[in-house]
Amino acid sequence: MTVGARPRARRGQGAQRGPVRAHATGAASTALRALLESPRRPARVLAAFPAGVYLEVRTELEPHVVAVLCGDAVRLPNAMVINGPMPGVAVGDEAWVGDCCIEIGGLGLRAHRWWDPAPPLGPVEPALLASWLPLLSGLCERSPRRSGLEGNEAAVRLALGCAEGSLLRGVTAAEQLVGLGPGLTPSGDDMIAGLLVALRHLGTAAGVARAVWLADWLAAAVTFDAGGRTTPISAALLHCAARGEASGEVLAVLRGLAGRQALEPALHRLLQLGHTSGADLAWGVRAGLAAVVALAGADR
Repeated sequence: MTVGARPRARRGQGAQRGPVRAHATGAASTALRALLESPRRPARVLAAFPAGVYLEVRTELEPHVVAVLCGDAVRLPNAMVINGPMPGVAVGDEAWVGDCCIEIGGLGLRAHRWWDPAPPLGPVEPALLASWLPLLSGLCERSPRRSGLEGNEAAVRLALGCAEGSLLRGVTAAEQLVGLGPGLTPSGDDMIAGLLVALRHLGTAAGVARAVWLADWLAAAVTFDAGGRTTPISAALLHCAARGEASGEVLAVLRGLAGRQALEPALHRLLQLGHTSGADLAWGVRAGLAAVVALAGADR
């Protein structure tokens, strides 16, 4: 991170804000490019932690929540990562996002590089994915990290509906899971997010069009009114997952399933996230993998 003392010229007509006292650079997700390059909009601090600050922006663009994170935090798909301390802000504080900058706590942040939160896996044989399913299931079952909704009937129906290629069963079950569970990202949302990302990426890589079709329709159903059914942070992450955008830990497991890196260490890192978030996401990835394998078999 480079920090200087240059004052920043004010932009915008009639906008009231505090002075920007310092500038810094960070690495931003391409999911934020449209939001950052749009005109300046007001935002407010939703949550503030030592490792990250979450801003809700007044916009119709998605994601409407921006995560400003330190370098060792989980790299969320809607994040800008900076190599320094978090701005000293509190919940409810004002901020600004747009004109290629995030202004928060007297700090102006600009993206000096970008990363892709939905990189393609490349072609994968369905047989390879099928060979990983018993190992992935076994590792998840033996892990002490458990999903927050383990054994939930709607979750079971969602997995079965996707494996059968049933849009009706899948959508009905998924809508029952949105916002279900405590926390900034409820377990039901994390499960759906892992499922959507796995269906889209693994389905595309293996050439299973039915899986991608399911991901499209499930994504449309769960994001339609997510803003009124779950937390703002989780709703934004569901919109990211709808486009196949995920954290680095989820993407690493998908690369492991595609034979691009070691699977077991990647799954272990994913399972360690949060209280149940990692296990919930892993459940979704496993359900998505099982559906892609089943649908590929049905196509043959």
